[in-house]
Amino acid sequence: MPIQISGKNVLGSQSSAEGGKTFRALNPQKNEQIEPAFHEATEQEIDRALELADRAVPLLWQMPAAKISEFLMAVREEILGLGNELLEKASEESALPLNRLSGERDRTTNQLKMFADVVSEGSWVDARIETALPERKPTPRPDLRRMMQPLGPVAVFGASNFPLAFSVAGGDTASAFAAKNPVIVKAHPAHPGTSELVATAVRRAVTRTGMPEGTFSMVHGFSPDVSLALVRHPKTQAVGFTGSLRAGRALFDAAARRPEPIPVYAEMGSLNPVFILPEAMKTRGEAIAEGLFQSVTAGLGQFCTCPGLVFGLGNEALESFREKLGPLFNDANPGTMLNSNIAKGYRERLETVSKVSGVESQLSAQQSSPDRTEAQPGAFFTDAQRYLAAHELHDEIFGPATIVIRCQNREEMMEAASKLEGSLTATIHGTPEELAKNSDLIDVLSRKAGRLIFNGFPTGVEVGNAMHHGGPWPATTDSKFTSVGVTAIYRFARPVCYQSFPESLLPSELQNANPRNIWRAVNGQLTKDAI
Repeated sequence: MPIQISGKNVLGSQSSAEGGKTFRALNPQKNEQIEPAFHEATEQEIDRALELADRAVPLLWQMPAAKISEFLMAVREEILGLGNELLEKASEESALPLNRLSGERDRTTNQLKMFADVVSEGSWVDARIETALPERKPTPRPDLRRMMQPLGPVAVFGASNFPLAFSVAGGDTASAFAAKNPVIVKAHPAHPGTSELVATAVRRAVTRTGMPEGTFSMVHGFSPDVSLALVRHPKTQAVGFTGSLRAGRALFDAAARRPEPIPVYAEMGSLNPVFILPEAMKTRGEAIAEGLFQSVTAGLGQFCTCPGLVFGLGNEALESFREKLGPLFNDANPGTMLNSNIAKGYRERLETVSKVSGVESQLSAQQSSPDRTEAQPGAFFTDAQRYLAAHELHDEIFGPATIVIRCQNREEMMEAASKLEGSLTATIHGTPEELAKNSDLIDVLSRKAGRLIFNGFPTGVEVGNAMHHGGPWPATTDSKFTSVGVTAIYRFARPVCYQSFPESLLPSELQNANPRNIWRAVNGQLTKDAI
């Protein structure tokens, strides 16, 4: 039987609709509002959610790892139990096809299992032990034991472009839960019905596994006031966000202005530059053009890793590359974007870039309708000097478009690389010999991006142990951390050192017997042995 969507906020085990402000989701394909109305959370409801979360903090910290792992697996099972109803609602609210959403659901549930396994294995706490040296001269060394521990209530903001994988039970929430933190989700207003369905699944898992009531809450809000109230609340201890630079910066600034500032782990805009070296352009230009087109238009360009800039050296091979790329965009079909605001922003950026002197455009021959939530794919072509001089070309075009930049020589390419802002990714196409001769380019890009790609494309982010999905500002607010993969857990934990503590009062991970059998650094040696 379908779940009745209420439009209410989820405050622990209770539903609440105290606020008078309401909003509705919009079907992007039909440009029609979707029932029901959703109630924007009041400050009192936000305060109640944080109070519940704060009460849950000591209870979660005392939970054995096996219980946290069980909870994460229960969330996974409850989401799968929603069946096609979840996919259909997400498609209605986002215009994303069912097959894409099915894959995204798999990613979401696999992330939950991944973190359940991480918690169960336990070594993520990075336990470090230095035993006492009472006879050391000139001063004795005390017994020191350090491990990662939870921060406290985490506010997670759902992303528009991933209504499942970066939303209510996505990577931010899963990693925060795994580190034993309660989570308050701010549902994205573009897919509130999808969010409520997943929130129902999480709440069922809380009840089913006997977790504290404040382990999870979710609030709705269309205006920025709800978001800012969450960040400013004194009991919020960290923020996870994926979205625009403007919104991410607003949350970051609000957190910094608090009497007690807190970390905001925001993933924001990214240009994801691609550099094509001459030999690769000469021998694989057509294949690179096809791969680039597929990468730019994947998900209608609404991935944070969409390649927005392409640099090549000005020669016949580059002209041939342009001749191959242009028709691909000319023949591309417009598509429905996630919501009207994104579509509007994309059209405005296309118009801005088109007006820059010295920029030529190749847009889809089939124009998108201004009355619909559509995007017209396109490519722009200019030279490095115009690119460097025109600040309008340095902002992200969130949608299926890219800018191809002709460099007259290698020095000009290096200058362009050095002027790039931070990105999630940077890509180099070349032969192994070219890569070896361009170590300085690699050095520059390694300071500009969190992930370097050789002879590939940035779209498609593997969720695993070695992935880093982060980068220097403005890609993220803290380039040391990733929002994808196992190490995302470290955003929501902090190190605590116990000095000369009695064995009976130490967390199990730091006890001599190593009862959890985890990897620990004991006097500088990695081991699972007891002390």
